[in-house]
Amino acid sequence: MNKHKSYDHFPGDMPVMFIFLLRSHIVKQSAFLIMSALLLFSCQSDDQGSDFEISIPVSVTEIVPGSIEEFITTTANVLATKNVILRSEIEGYYRLATNPRTGREYSPGDKVRTGETVIFLDNTEYENNIRVESQKLNLDISKREFEKQQSLYDKGGVTLRELKNAEINYINAQYAYDNAVIQLKKVRITAPFEGTVIDLPYYTRGVKIPANQIVVQIMDYSLLYADVYFPSKDLGRVVVGQALRVTHYNFPEDTLPGSIQQVAPALDPQTRAFKGSILVKNPKQVLRPGMFVQVETIVSRKDSVIVIPKEIILSKRDGKTVFIVDKGAAFQRTITTGAENEKQVEVLEGLKLKEQLVIKGFETLRNQSKVKIVR
Repeated sequence: MNKHKSYDHFPGDMPVMFIFLLRSHIVKQSAFLIMSALLLFSCQSDDQGSDFEISIPVSVTEIVPGSIEEFITTTANVLATKNVILRSEIEGYYRLATNPRTGREYSPGDKVRTGETVIFLDNTEYENNIRVESQKLNLDISKREFEKQQSLYDKGGVTLRELKNAEINYINAQYAYDNAVIQLKKVRITAPFEGTVIDLPYYTRGVKIPANQIVVQIMDYSLLYADVYFPSKDLGRVVVGQALRVTHYNFPEDTLPGSIQQVAPALDPQTRAFKGSILVKNPKQVLRPGMFVQVETIVSRKDSVIVIPKEIILSKRDGKTVFIVDKGAAFQRTITTGAENEKQVEVLEGLKLKEQLVIKGFETLRNQSKVKIVR
């Protein structure tokens, strides 16, 4: 009876409400504690993260004085400075000469020296008609007769007319002999200069070929030339005597020197370009006539200046920037540039000698990023 008396003054559902309110209070307190713990942990994590920033690996190079060249890049077809196509001047029986360096008949690609016989055109009848030996004998006789008449004239033994007639005979004999020698040379096809046999049209040995037939082509391409066309904006920058470099796309390691020989003073009305003629030294004959090459004409050069790779420059709204490293951090520098070419840029302001310039890994850097230098 007493057990139930203490609850007689509560309404019938009061014990249930009390329990519900108590549980709600406990849940709210627990949620508050959990949120506070999470917030505290988050703040601690942020503080620890800022103290433990990851170092970005970069490669650097020390800034030292360098040189830079400004050049104009163009293309051209190179040709041999000496090129000759020889024809037969008389008819004769075709016979290739023996190359003294190989012991075989001449063939395309063989080297020839000035005056060497490459082809014979045998023609006995032609040679007999020239009568070189008799012309030489007549020359010797005429010379002695003239000398004799000259001696007699000095002593008063002959008249001036007789002396002059002897002189005329001697001169005519000299012309006749010289002409015979010239005619005799036509039975031999000789190299007019040192070079390379480029083409030998095929003829069967011993076949009779007529006059005016192409028999051999010889080139000397130890020195090449080319016509190069420059854009109108470079008129005035390209002058005679400027040095240049020539490379072939298949042999980029073989760079050959050359120079500007001629510069046209006016533009081509069709292309709006002006022509320059160049010579290229090709002593090892790396380049061959007809090859398509790249030409770099050097229009200016600066020495003892700060030069950096063009590829490391970042373009920002406030200008061109690069990164340098100091005490384990990267610092962004705004630079002013000067001369440049395809790969390099001169820096006028913004960098100093001996600073450590970032050349790799700069893409993800921000100002004052922590960095780790690697090779």
